[in-house]
Amino acid sequence: MNNSTKTSLSNQQKRVIASTATGFSFENMDFNFMSFALSSIIVSLNISTTEAGLINTITNLGMLLGGLIFGILSDKYGRVKIFSYTIFIFAGATALMYFANNIYWIYILRFIVGIGEGGEYGVGMALIAEHFSEKQYGRMTAIASIGGQLGGILAAILSAIILPRFGWHVLFLIGVFPVILAFFIRRGLKESDTFLENQAKEDKPKVSFGRLFENGQMAMQTLGLIFMLIVQTGGYYGLMNWLPTIVQKQLGITVQGSSLWMISTIIGMCIGMLVFGNILDRLGPRKSFGIFLIGAALVIYALIQAKNMIELVILGAVVGFFANGMYGGYGAIMNYLYPTEIVATANNFIMNVGKAIGSFSTLVIGFLMTKFSMGIVMGFLSVMYLLSFMVMLLLPGLREMSQKVIKNK
Repeated sequence: MNNSTKTSLSNQQKRVIASTATGFSFENMDFNFMSFALSSIIVSLNISTTEAGLINTITNLGMLLGGLIFGILSDKYGRVKIFSYTIFIFAGATALMYFANNIYWIYILRFIVGIGEGGEYGVGMALIAEHFSEKQYGRMTAIASIGGQLGGILAAILSAIILPRFGWHVLFLIGVFPVILAFFIRRGLKESDTFLENQAKEDKPKVSFGRLFENGQMAMQTLGLIFMLIVQTGGYYGLMNWLPTIVQKQLGITVQGSSLWMISTIIGMCIGMLVFGNILDRLGPRKSFGIFLIGAALVIYALIQAKNMIELVILGAVVGFFANGMYGGYGAIMNYLYPTEIVATANNFIMNVGKAIGSFSTLVIGFLMTKFSMGIVMGFLSVMYLLSFMVMLLLPGLREMSQKVIKNK
């Protein structure tokens, strides 16, 4: 772990944050390519919506597997090497979508894409943990996460240009470009002194999933963080997938400006991430997560009060600010709470298990919408954020981390 308190960054630190943010950006760009291309794929391959819906499910399963595999490998064999491998995997499989002409090849390739993408998060966070001081975790993980959001905007722009002119096969061919990034990562980055010192020890610490549950406090911490990420990703997937339907059904507003709403929401997310990262470094995790979790619970319920497109765009940005602003903070607190030798394993395991379970929120919310009013559905999401707030207060590791941040101010 780098304990430097300098405000200026070394060349190596700049390379770490630039490569991590760019890697996350390409990953999110690929994820959004599928969202934009899905309707074209359904038409061109003459598949059902059920078959199409399985694509994201299979990708998520690949992400879970990739997260489990590459977290362990990164902690054992090196962050830089494994990070570049994950990019090679998801970029190469994305580019091969150019040759996919039936749904079964798409399933196979998207599963491989998921494996690469699932491994990337924890490895990137481990690189940040070992190259920056604890006082910088919040800001640096926020910058890396903002890179992912910019990838979503890039996907929207490229999809609008390429899909109408060249079709979805050419859109996915762009996935080859991250391979170039992986090449430069291998050339420009080196393993941290902390990792190399751990590797040189004769009695190297054991790397396993069991260490995330090795005692009662650690198990409670791991399970609590998984629950918080289920809420985090569940709220995100649920809102992004169902908001247009919610607006049309409850408010009678046609979402013709959905791209404008999406961009405003992403801008809100980016600002929220930057603000959250700075608050986390100054006030500690309990106060920063407390502010954003309660804020998310309030503004999500307020979302159904929008009466026109302008109000929806403004509220969308505010929801993005609170509901997703804290996303990067999970990597920061896991970097602090878990030993360096298992930090990639912890990040990947907790993040991908939380994502896998949270992704079912689209089904849950879809079911609730058929049974209850929109007020009750949005109230359900608000309650989930309040439960996450209560779980956060119970985690002893976060209490200790907050006390240390205040003490070192």
